[in-house]
Amino acid sequence: MKKNKLILILTILLAVSSVSGQTLTIDRDECRRMALKHSENLKKAQNGLAQAELDHKIARTAYLPKFDATASAMYMLPDIDMMGAKMQTHGAYLAGIQLVQPIYAGGKITAGRKLSDLGREAAQSQLEISRMDVLNEADNAYWTYIAVRDKVWLMQSYINMIDTLYSQTQTAVDAGMAMENDLLRINAKRSELQYQKKKAENGAELCRQALCNVIGADYETSIEPTDTLPECVAPSSLDYDITARPEYKLMQLNVDVARQQVNMVRGDFLPTVGLSLGYSYYGNIKMKGMADLGDGNYYPYTQEYRDGIASGVLSVSIPLFHWGEGIKKVRKAKLSVDNAMLDLNRNTDLLDLEVRQAATNLEDGWNMISSARLALELATENLRVMHNRYDEAVSPLTDLLDAQTQWQQARSNMIEAATQYQIYRTAWLRATGRL
Repeated sequence: MKKNKLILILTILLAVSSVSGQTLTIDRDECRRMALKHSENLKKAQNGLAQAELDHKIARTAYLPKFDATASAMYMLPDIDMMGAKMQTHGAYLAGIQLVQPIYAGGKITAGRKLSDLGREAAQSQLEISRMDVLNEADNAYWTYIAVRDKVWLMQSYINMIDTLYSQTQTAVDAGMAMENDLLRINAKRSELQYQKKKAENGAELCRQALCNVIGADYETSIEPTDTLPECVAPSSLDYDITARPEYKLMQLNVDVARQQVNMVRGDFLPTVGLSLGYSYYGNIKMKGMADLGDGNYYPYTQEYRDGIASGVLSVSIPLFHWGEGIKKVRKAKLSVDNAMLDLNRNTDLLDLEVRQAATNLEDGWNMISSARLALELATENLRVMHNRYDEAVSPLTDLLDAQTQWQQARSNMIEAATQYQIYRTAWLRATGRL
């Protein structure tokens, strides 16, 4: 029995470890898709759009007549004395239906519908903002993870190069053609590289966890990106148009909303016209008393009342004098329009500045790539020359180690420049509303 329990526990642990240690192979498009699916902010924006759609449908019902039904029952004690008779309402009832049709509400119904239209457009813009933010974050995490992995690979290849050099130097020392001090230098360099590799591996682990958080994967998931840092091309002509940005459209919508709010306030002080039609039916109201039937004698009688009543009401309400309240409230609402316009102008300048900064970063990123590419070519050629000189015993080991260090740094700079350029490119698309 204990053996079976032990087997069961081991099976569960193996299953858990296999699930938590799974490997996820993705490319950039899949990374984006998973990030969009996982984002809570995007889901909230989608809920906001659904709410705006419902508000739009609700606003359209304001044009339609409203039907209401009522029903009530009454039981009163004591009976009501009415000129010698008793009126009994023991279980009297009243039921009816009513139709109310607004004819004119000072323009508030139309303004309300327009506000619902603007709210729907604003929710769509907010959804687009959330979508682009998620894509920007996903691209940043994805390319950063690839870059750090490349640096780990770079450090390992450098270590392999040093190991090969160590073996060659060891052979030379054994043959009496090199000094023991050269091995110490190589060992010191190898220890330094092992330290740098460990730092790069720690950075890669942190970037992996950050990417897992973005795409909604378990933190123990191993991620294998299928992309490599692409060959970068120079940016084409850059424009500074911000009209495609959802933020810009959202600010314009805020101005339109403020204008419709003016109409809503004005509608509170304009005449309103409404029509009401109804039908009610009452019953079980009894009148009890004594009546003379003509022979001089009084006899008890009971009479029940039940009937239906139809009604129609056309109502007109005209505000006459409110001590200038309406004019003051309209002026106050118009000031909100002015504030919205000021916000539009100020934030338009900020958006324009953001686009220009993104364009500058993109151009600087390309210049960094050009400089890093040239530096890598020079470092590669220098390393080749130093290898040849060292092999021919015309150059000391220190020169070769320096050349290898310069190559490793140039290669690392190239990785950073290419990664930053991809991030700048996504930021540029985000700033121009094209992501």
